[in-house]
Amino acid sequence: MDDNNLGHLRKSYEKNNLDIEDLKGDPIKFFKAWFAEAEACSEIEEPNAMSLTTLGLDDYPKARLVLLKAFKSDGLVFFTNYLSEKGISIEHHSKVGLSFFWPPLERQVIIKGEAEKISNIESDKYFDTRPFGSKIGAIVSDQSRVISDRSVMEAKMEALKIEYQNKEIKRPEYWGGYLVRPICIEFWQGRQNRLHDRVRCQLKSGLWILERLAP
Repeated sequence: MDDNNLGHLRKSYEKNNLDIEDLKGDPIKFFKAWFAEAEACSEIEEPNAMSLTTLGLDDYPKARLVLLKAFKSDGLVFFTNYLSEKGISIEHHSKVGLSFFWPPLERQVIIKGEAEKISNIESDKYFDTRPFGSKIGAIVSDQSRVISDRSVMEAKMEALKIEYQNKEIKRPEYWGGYLVRPICIEFWQGRQNRLHDRVRCQLKSGLWILERLAP
């Protein structure tokens, strides 16, 4: 077989099913239930890993993995450097896409929404829970900027470890959280013969409208 042909990579999805009635009109609550199952699955190392897609200043979309750090009734929260490429992209165009894929459960969740910065108090509270090295790392990295060599960061890291030893490290102003407010959530459950279950939930006038989609 041609090494570039991947048609032989196939999997049959047979573990579960999904009906509109399962959501009971509340996709946020249903997401929490699915997430709890992903978190409890020993085969999923990082259930909170999600793809974040933004539209850049060059008008091209870009996806990267980030970590979900909180979810509540009004949205999902992640943290990053506000001056990073993704931060600048969100400032330019706040509409974003999120997606979760949990292969052992044969499930995917796709979310469309608008991102906004959370309060400084909320960002401070989370930053204070981070390990010492992660706090230093947030200061060291000029995220998304071109650097000459990794040694530049490593030298700065070691210097700051000494400088901040036994001292409080405050959150940099350019680092914090975003809340993504969903306007559309799609749940995907793998099924046999590629007849997957898809349920789309769209927020209209404050109400969630649920529809089944063809796979």
